[in-house]
Amino acid sequence: MAKFALAEAEFSKIRICLRCKARNKTGSEKCRKCGYHALRPKRKSKRVKK
Repeated sequence: MAKFALAEAEFSKIRICLRCKARNKTGSEKCRKCGYHALRPKRKSKRVKK
């Protein structure tokens, strides 16, 4: 995804809100935008279209 390994490592630490799809910091407990508590880690690899 990213050109550099360090950038890839930082990019994959992001957490995504399941309700509003906002990007959040690694250690966040709730979404910064809507306050929802369900966060998932960002995907490590690209999805392949079928």
